[in-house]
Amino acid sequence: MKTASYHVRATTAQAERWNRAAEAEGHRSAGTWLAAAADAYLRLRAKAGLPLPLAWRLGRFRVRLEDGAEHNVPGWLAAPFGIFRGTAAGPGYHGCHIYTLAYLPDARPVATFRRAGHCRALASELAGPLIRGMPPPDPGGIVERHSREAV
Repeated sequence: MKTASYHVRATTAQAERWNRAAEAEGHRSAGTWLAAAADAYLRLRAKAGLPLPLAWRLGRFRVRLEDGAEHNVPGWLAAPFGIFRGTAAGPGYHGCHIYTLAYLPDARPVATFRRAGHCRALASELAGPLIRGMPPPDPGGIVERHSREAV
């Protein structure tokens, strides 16, 4: 299993509380307790239906367009989603104000909006079931609602 490490700043009072909580729950360190607490927080947030924060970065990904061909497009990535300029018909040009959210495991476009922020909001909402280990939801009704709200 691959691991990552994080450095967390805390006041002395916070550190004491975290150490007591970690010891009370049987964790070997406050770090393992913090990891469990963060995971529990994200699961509760997803269960409550609240959008999950996704970390977006620039990159390239593959998307299957309407013509059936797969293209490697530049855009923003937050696994398992990608956002690129353009539509399911094809990539747009720099300055094009049309963005498409794609589900990366099967490289399919999900929805197209006039702002990338709408794509990010939809991705956050669709990510909830994925975090809970469920299959991705059918985005039909969710996309329709986001399309109405985006106008």
